[in-house]
Amino acid sequence: MSETQLLERLKTTAFFQKQTPFFGRGVNIGNTLEAPREGDWGPRLKAKHLDLIQQAGFDSVRVPVRWSSHASNTAPYTISPTFMKRVRWVVDEALRRDLKVMINIHHYEGLYANPEQHSDRFLALWRQIADEFEGAPPELVFEVLNEPHDNLDAGKWNRLLADALPIIREKHPERTIVVGPANFNSIDALQFMTLPRDRSNLVATFHYYSPFQFTHQGAGWLGDESKQWKGTTWIGTPEQQRAVRNDLDRALRWSVENEIPIYLGEFGAYQEADIDSRNQWTRFVADEAIERRIGIAYWEFYSGFGVYDPKKQRWHEGLRDAILGK
Repeated sequence: MSETQLLERLKTTAFFQKQTPFFGRGVNIGNTLEAPREGDWGPRLKAKHLDLIQQAGFDSVRVPVRWSSHASNTAPYTISPTFMKRVRWVVDEALRRDLKVMINIHHYEGLYANPEQHSDRFLALWRQIADEFEGAPPELVFEVLNEPHDNLDAGKWNRLLADALPIIREKHPERTIVVGPANFNSIDALQFMTLPRDRSNLVATFHYYSPFQFTHQGAGWLGDESKQWKGTTWIGTPEQQRAVRNDLDRALRWSVENEIPIYLGEFGAYQEADIDSRNQWTRFVADEAIERRIGIAYWEFYSGFGVYDPKKQRWHEGLRDAILGK
């Protein structure tokens, strides 16, 4: 079956036809609350930034949060009230601007390295987050954990997810909860994620940075290897387009077969890639995802992958328009 035939077949299903792109076209407020300390990896988020996002026409923001750096290491693993207040401010200000908001647990390095040692703390963090946001508008969504990986493999993650969902549901029986697979939320790992029987108000997520040598060329945290990728372009050849479509079709097929909406929670190309290639790749991935009724969140707003330049205080307009489909 060709890629065109597969997509057309998936589009005829009753499940697909009732879907809309979850969270629409959004952007991650990355390198902010998931830095070890806000400001370590880029600007501190200000109200004016949320104004810019809202005025540009984005539907939503995904807000990664490193709770693990702001909570005690012994039971009851209390989250810093100051940090909780800061997250609350971001959520409330975004909602006030009619932006849908997703918060998660992000960069919990101890949990990835030693799931058994950190599971109780992880669950305690979610009890506190759930308590804090009880009664929040339905436009606030919870994502259980960003990119499980390392020693938090599919089996261990499935067991921990099964423990976490009832804790969140106790205070939020109808709130939408987003869950992603192990192996860094990869499409290939979706098949190994165990879903609960009750899938109401549940959305799956995956991340997409393919081809990696293009999207991560020159990324310093990857070491010298990424320097060798410098100059990799993406010009939308038939082969390049086919690879993206095939990947997105695999995600969509899993979504249809499991009857659970799916969301592209991260995709982006690092600033070392040439801007024309970044614009073309971003537009193609965004539009192809939306055609499959997969909502999107670009990684990210104002840092290394950023769609906005905080120093020059201006948008990378081609990139912004590519995400928004303008």
